[in-house]
Amino acid sequence: MNELTRLIKEDMRPALGVTEPGAIAFAVASARAHVQGEVRKVRVALNSGMYKNAYTCGIPNSSNFGNLYAAALGAAAADAEKGLESLRDITPEDDAKAAAMVESGMVEAVLDHIGSEITIDATVQTEQDICTVHIRDSHTHIVSIEKNGVQIYADEAYLRQMDNGGGDASGDGEIPVVHQYSLHEIMEYVREVPKEEISFIREAFSMNMELLEEGMASERAVITKLLLGENGGKVISDNVLKTAQLLCNGAIEARVLGLSRPAMSITGSGAHGIIATMPLMAQFRAEGSEGDETRLLRAAALSYLITMYIKEYSGRLSAFCGCGIAAGTGMACGLAFMKGADEETMGRVIQNMASGLTGMICDGGNHGCTMKGIVAVDAAFRAVYMAMEGVCIDGIHGINGRTPEDTMRHMGMIASPGMTGTEKTIVEIMEQK
Repeated sequence: MNELTRLIKEDMRPALGVTEPGAIAFAVASARAHVQGEVRKVRVALNSGMYKNAYTCGIPNSSNFGNLYAAALGAAAADAEKGLESLRDITPEDDAKAAAMVESGMVEAVLDHIGSEITIDATVQTEQDICTVHIRDSHTHIVSIEKNGVQIYADEAYLRQMDNGGGDASGDGEIPVVHQYSLHEIMEYVREVPKEEISFIREAFSMNMELLEEGMASERAVITKLLLGENGGKVISDNVLKTAQLLCNGAIEARVLGLSRPAMSITGSGAHGIIATMPLMAQFRAEGSEGDETRLLRAAALSYLITMYIKEYSGRLSAFCGCGIAAGTGMACGLAFMKGADEETMGRVIQNMASGLTGMICDGGNHGCTMKGIVAVDAAFRAVYMAMEGVCIDGIHGINGRTPEDTMRHMGMIASPGMTGTEKTIVEIMEQK
């Protein structure tokens, strides 16, 4: 299996609802699994991205939202074995129990620091035991567990790397795998990888379509209904842009509302995974029943890799909207690929997206993500059209670079370290409300 195929396959994960509440519940449930007796206290300490992203987003199978309720559900009923789908089997009774825990003051969620790399420290205390689970760098990566003051688990390789000044999104340490490839090499891979090797990507389309259907059936999904009306009441119409808006942003709305179907995530985000794939499905379906599925799968692989490329610079969670900027740019490249764009045109697509969307803020996982998705889809279709016509914002302007790789690096740098102060301001505004 090609290294880039392995990279995509390992990163694709089902995620139920907004990823951050699922990760918080997973962390708490993991700590809960190591203690005996009734829970007396739950505490989660989060980096700013985790704290912000879960602050007002819906929680699957719950009438509540936010950090406190995600943590409470982690202690009350979440199943750590299900990873980012830890809240999949929550019942109304579980939801009521979690709400009672929050109302009684048993649950605490604190902002630990401003930073783009994922950190969760989840502590569960009973009358008998106390256990803390530490998660770093990805939503379910447990690096150590302490019970009653004794370390009972450690990811020795990771901790050794950190002790030796291991890498992070700022560029220190080992170069991320995807950054070891140029756009030219990524394009070569996408053109040449056997269809069978990337056939697993089909699951992303089917899973995200099922999430869209859940949204269309829900009275809460008000934006989805408007998009459906704009598309003539059809899920698939002969208007590719309007179909793309419905497929993409109907699924995003269902996700942020906390409906009960998972999204296929990429770079730890369901919305990234949706934006990276669903407009490509719209383009494919617009081509009719004779559309080439191989081209669709290759386009999705390209979209994923460009998304990863930018996200490795920006950090997993930051103050800019990675869904719109990183996944939007990946998706735009995928669209251009489906239209037969060459490598030079692909570079123009990236420059157009960098000039248009970079700087869009992330104010958490919430209903507003749907609006940001709408903007990203519009921008992507326009960026591709301009690039195919030979038009782009030249590299001398703004943050665009001399090469596509430079441009993507600059896009990521705007988020981390560039928007650290913005992240702090966003969190302060949310807390003041």
